[in-house]
Amino acid sequence: MNLPRSQTPPEDPRNLSPARRRRARRALAPLDAAERDAFWNQTAHRAEPSVDFFLFLSLAAIVWAVGLSLDAPALLLLGALLAPMMAPVVGLGLGIVTGSARFFVRVLGGVAVAAVLAFALGALGGAAARLWLPATLQQAPLHAHLGLWHFVALAVVSGWAAVALVRRPAAMVVPGVGLAYEVFLPVVTAGFGLTSGAAHLFPDGLVVFGVHLAWAALCAALGFALLGFRPLTLFGYTLGGMALLIAGVILALVLGVGTAVETQVAIPTPRPTLPAPLPTATSLPAPSATPTSTLTPMPPTPTWTPTPTRTPTPTPTPSPSPSPTPSPTPAYAVVHAPEKYGGVLLRSDAGFNHKIVGRANNGELIQVLGPEKEADGYVWVRVLLLNNGKTGWVLEHLLLMATPSPDW
Repeated sequence: MNLPRSQTPPEDPRNLSPARRRRARRALAPLDAAERDAFWNQTAHRAEPSVDFFLFLSLAAIVWAVGLSLDAPALLLLGALLAPMMAPVVGLGLGIVTGSARFFVRVLGGVAVAAVLAFALGALGGAAARLWLPATLQQAPLHAHLGLWHFVALAVVSGWAAVALVRRPAAMVVPGVGLAYEVFLPVVTAGFGLTSGAAHLFPDGLVVFGVHLAWAALCAALGFALLGFRPLTLFGYTLGGMALLIAGVILALVLGVGTAVETQVAIPTPRPTLPAPLPTATSLPAPSATPTSTLTPMPPTPTWTPTPTRTPTPTPTPSPSPSPTPSPTPAYAVVHAPEKYGGVLLRSDAGFNHKIVGRANNGELIQVLGPEKEADGYVWVRVLLLNNGKTGWVLEHLLLMATPSPDW
């Protein structure tokens, strides 16, 4: 930046007088050009990635990978708390608003290296998780989808982090947790999905990472602009215009592509509880009275006593035998769970709190034993796995009947 000859070079904020320091802290933005340039140099130094940034991000990525494999949201939050302050992400906004291409490329390169490192650690965690991965992942798909409220949260924490980076770097802890959770957790999810075989996590997670990173940088640039930072050269206005154009494209994607905007995984909707089907009365031949020899009246005798000579003995008539009873037709169903789940879990009894005794993949044919039972707001049905002979209970609405059955 070319300064007039009558103006002194930018001063180091550490060498400012106490009165000027207090005045700069009280004001939202630096008051003059010298202070603004001095704060630019100091803020740019804070925003550059350091060795600690990569070390703590690696630790957070490991915790995230474990949390995704165990489907534990508490571990995902712990990883965000262990993540470093996201000063480089906010530094992208500083490079945009000041138009310093060299600084922007340097910070962007550091963020790219951090993303590759997080992706690799997520991939290692996904490969190891194949040994104990649950049948259905609930937390991982949440971080591989775009959602409107994610953009609202990113706008708040990015602007907050920009103000904190200039005024009070120690206050970046809270917005840094939000930035780490929204920006780098999706890239770990993408690497986890690549090696674990979970559907739709890769490359959806990479798309979410790129969109969230661009949105965070643009919101941080707006925060720096409100603080009084301006382009250092004429080229800076061009870079800012390109950033606004990218912001428009991102908003169009978020507001226009409805299929990509999902804030949560499609959770099975509880179906209205159906009364358990009564056992169908099979029209079996009623046990006919066995023709017995009719007791003929005995000749009247002075005293009536039953004579044992003509006791009613059953004649060898056809008695009801198992041969004519029609056996019920076995009912079969096909597993038809949402694609992101990949199948259904077999539990020892109806309800989510019972032990898992097996699983069946989508498209697998199973035998429905019945009857139905309601538990935890869902209708469960007892089934038999044809491949290993295990029996258990599954959610009824995750099955498609292959054998015609009434009231299914």
